[in-house]
Amino acid sequence: MIVEYETQGRVAVITLNRPEARNAVSGELAQALETAVDRFESDDEVWVGILAGNGPVFCAGADLKAVASGNANLGTKRGGFGGFVTLDRIKPIIAAVEGPAVAGGCELVLACDMVVASTAASFGLPEVKRSLVAMAGGTTRLPKRLPPNIAMEMALTGDTIDAARAHQYGLVNILCEPGEAIEAATGLAERVNANAPLAVRATRKAVLEGTLVPDEDGIRIAVELFRPVAVSEDAKEGPLAFVEKRPPEWKAR
Repeated sequence: MIVEYETQGRVAVITLNRPEARNAVSGELAQALETAVDRFESDDEVWVGILAGNGPVFCAGADLKAVASGNANLGTKRGGFGGFVTLDRIKPIIAAVEGPAVAGGCELVLACDMVVASTAASFGLPEVKRSLVAMAGGTTRLPKRLPPNIAMEMALTGDTIDAARAHQYGLVNILCEPGEAIEAATGLAERVNANAPLAVRATRKAVLEGTLVPDEDGIRIAVELFRPVAVSEDAKEGPLAFVEKRPPEWKAR
């Protein structure tokens, strides 16, 4: 399959599977990735996703061979480029990056909520080297993940930065040894899954929306997002488990 999907307990691992093409995004891959994320979103038994790439390259971006042959449709109506960068979702997804994540591949990473990368990973927006513009979120999201001058350097030179520098500046949450990105991402996912899933989803949305508005509006957004969480079964379970001095048993309802 061009995009593989498997579950490990409460974690779904979604893997780009075009290693012979450096996991470049084709129309077929974009549709398959959107389908996989939809499957993840609709599965009540999984709470956190991991996006990975099979082979030595996470994703080389757009399939330029497909573009050159006249097949320039590399996205979906709902998900945009790769079927992912503008896809509406409520659950967190962690990028597990081994090898280069460049151009559209870097934009797939930026569409994730957190990033785990091996020391063999690298990130870049080389579009300007081909007289192109990064239009799938790179120019918008990179300056929010990195200091603006570092993002500008990457965007205007088209040069990549290694995982260590990306970690230094905050793009990468966890830096690990080569071959260990999925394992490290799974560990991060389990840390998230130790918490109440409905609260995690509301908090994720509050963080994403809160960064775009003044503090007063961000506080109002968080209050509104908490309302349905407050009347959930899990909202009763959390304090009860604390009083009874035991781990909570979350139901996601």
